[in-house]
Amino acid sequence: MRHAPIDPALFIDHRRQLRDLLPRKAVAVVHASDVLPTNGDGTLRPVPASDLFWLTGIEQEESLLLLAPDAVDPLHREMLFLRQPNEHLRIWEGEKLSKERAREISGVAQIRWLSELPAALHSLACESDVVLFNGNEHERAGLDVDSRDIRFARRFIEAYPLHRVDRLGPLLRRLRAVKSAAEVELLRQAIVITDVGLRRVLSVLRPGVMEYELEAELLAEFTRRRARMGYEPIIASGKNACVLHSVENDQQCRDGDLVLIDVGASYANYSADLTRTYPVNGRFSPRQRAVYDAVLRVLRSSISRAVVGTTLRDWKRAAQIQMAQELVGLGLLSDEQAAQDSPEEPACRRYFMHGLGHSLGLGVHDLAPQNGPLAPGWVITVEPGIYIPEEGIGVRLENDILITADGPVDLCQHVPIEPDAIEALLTR
Repeated sequence: MRHAPIDPALFIDHRRQLRDLLPRKAVAVVHASDVLPTNGDGTLRPVPASDLFWLTGIEQEESLLLLAPDAVDPLHREMLFLRQPNEHLRIWEGEKLSKERAREISGVAQIRWLSELPAALHSLACESDVVLFNGNEHERAGLDVDSRDIRFARRFIEAYPLHRVDRLGPLLRRLRAVKSAAEVELLRQAIVITDVGLRRVLSVLRPGVMEYELEAELLAEFTRRRARMGYEPIIASGKNACVLHSVENDQQCRDGDLVLIDVGASYANYSADLTRTYPVNGRFSPRQRAVYDAVLRVLRSSISRAVVGTTLRDWKRAAQIQMAQELVGLGLLSDEQAAQDSPEEPACRRYFMHGLGHSLGLGVHDLAPQNGPLAPGWVITVEPGIYIPEEGIGVRLENDILITADGPVDLCQHVPIEPDAIEALLTR
């Protein structure tokens, strides 16, 4: 693993939480992610399966967890299956997890090799009432390719057609939305690394620099600090900033333009997600400053409105109403247009067309109930923006916040965002 070791108490507690929600005489099956092919004999770098990592801390391919809290044999109630190390794997892929190391990472006592899985699963299937399989149930997931979980579930159903099966996803969605103190600390670390990367960008930002050169600065800083990119970074200058997912990062940053940087370091698989918008030449023009200030006001107000019990739809709607008034002040909407605002046709949609935020954790768009309501322990992004293609101005600002019973906590409050502070850093 690249990151520092994590106390296995975190994963032991996560498994306890899931066990408490499982129905009587159930078996839960959780897989590692596939190693995905590219061209020829190439593969992508493995991305650890979030659910398996959340439950075990295990990042190795082909791993599998079985939970059966009511199994007759106590040794069968929690089992982790791994590839068995051998000389061929050591030479070509490096050291694989030993049973002892897997126990240290996960806190699972019963570590077995994958060759033992068929017999163990058959034994549990014969004594259980229901088997719960996992799947990618994110509302925006692409489902063109079957996951390892789904392929395994199909084989099980074919072999055991009379057994009852059910979904594990809804339980994990509920549990993973609420972050423990240890998880929040990992997210804080990812945010600190992202902040350091952005400050490094500010030290080299000037007219003529290429977007990909700024990306290189971020990557160097993240790598040095044992992190990776949490997602494809958006480094979009000038009119590119009006393209919401502009990831080519291949244009020159020009004098008088803004550059929008949407990036997050992933540390121990927990991802930050920040957006900042900087003046390339070190100074906002009056118009750029007016747009920036409008977005910053909506960000501040939206953070203050992120309180326990608020639904995500109501939270977003309040931001849309506020944004419409900001657009009137900028001369982008008339009073008449703002007065026609409705939930179905928000007046701000032409200039602020995306969501206000999302759950954050293991992955940039973490699992959580779609409409909340917000509860203590949620970590969410807040990311309003204004995009004016005809003026070549795109401004988005994004912070990550923790929901608590005492109100929202801005985890990014140390990351420069006030325009005066940004100009001061750029002109040192």
